[in-house]
Amino acid sequence: MSDAQQITESTSEVPSQEAAGPAPVPLLTPREGVPPVVADEAALDAVVSALAEGSGPVAVDAERASGYRYGQRAYLVQLRREGAGTSLIDPVACPDLSALGEAVSDAEWVLHAATQDLPCLRDIGMRPTRLFDTELAGRLAGFARVGLGVMVETVLGYSLEKGHSAVDWSSRPLPDPWLRYAALDVELLVDLRDALEEELGHQGKLEWALEEFAAIAAAPPPPPRKDPWRRTSGVHKVRRRRQLGVVRELWEARDETARRRDLSPGKVLADAAIVAAAQAMPKDTRTLAALPGFGHRTNRRQLQQWQAAIDRARELPEEELPQTAQPPQGPPPPRAWAERDPVAAARLTAARAAVTAHAEELRMPQENLLTPELVRRVCWEPPADGGPEAVGAALRALGAREWQIGQTAGLLAKALSES
Repeated sequence: MSDAQQITESTSEVPSQEAAGPAPVPLLTPREGVPPVVADEAALDAVVSALAEGSGPVAVDAERASGYRYGQRAYLVQLRREGAGTSLIDPVACPDLSALGEAVSDAEWVLHAATQDLPCLRDIGMRPTRLFDTELAGRLAGFARVGLGVMVETVLGYSLEKGHSAVDWSSRPLPDPWLRYAALDVELLVDLRDALEEELGHQGKLEWALEEFAAIAAAPPPPPRKDPWRRTSGVHKVRRRRQLGVVRELWEARDETARRRDLSPGKVLADAAIVAAAQAMPKDTRTLAALPGFGHRTNRRQLQQWQAAIDRARELPEEELPQTAQPPQGPPPPRAWAERDPVAAARLTAARAAVTAHAEELRMPQENLLTPELVRRVCWEPPADGGPEAVGAALRALGAREWQIGQTAGLLAKALSES
């Protein structure tokens, strides 16, 4: 009997809530126990062989150390495949997993929130050619909550352990409870995939989901973000160009330090401290030390480092200071439309209403039916021929998938023509 059949039979025997109230949800435990962590080439070779000889989809997950370490590298990789069981791999000890990626290259990879894990998996040589994203599948199927634990409980009737998602996965050795938590993340991932595939098929959405998954698998790595310092939390409080120069200099100094020390930038200097320093523009380390975030834990050398960054910004020529706003890319913020172009604002209102209403009919989030950015772009610069084919071509040029075009081009064309 397959695992999926076991789950179906066990949950089908639960009495209805109307008759007996909510049934207790069983806590999931690893079927084969928690495997040892693979941390050398010999053990890795054995895992590669086992996974290559396995069958069916392969469940894949990765644990990062966000908030503790610099960047988004993987500190644990979990895989599970029928016939091979679960494997836990230490990518610090085994940094090149390209052989592992090749061993399962012909398989469909099952991930939850794939776009979060794919960048760190690519960095260690693992790139899927086909995938199934259970989080995105849940969104398309209309589930209100799509976290892995909630989905496993709602769809399969099992409760996953909680409490270790935000721990420091760069720690060594990893405690047994953390490893059990990690192993459980892939324990029922393929079963969840199968159940969601069936549900999407019932709803007539399976082809849409497969198109989405193919787009994720084929997408190239995103280009480096322009002016990443502008994402400093609270930067909107900084109004003057000279002060923005301080934000930029402090951000870059912090980033260099964080990279060198392999620490999360927030552990080196908080965003709030950067903003406070930009607003105050302190002229010496004594004044700087009195600001929030630069208190008794900041030693003299660090204070000098931050003050040097502030001084650099103070001495920059005017033409080298950052602008208060980035050059416009795409349509202006919707709040400005009514004043700048009332006709476009009316188009946007009508189009938003049409897309939102159709998303509700399909029982999926509006942003999954068509992103707000695409709606804004079409409404700001609609095609000269406002018919469905022209609108569809415009959406296609902007990156919309064919299923999205099929579902929205007609209703957008109608909204554009009537507004």
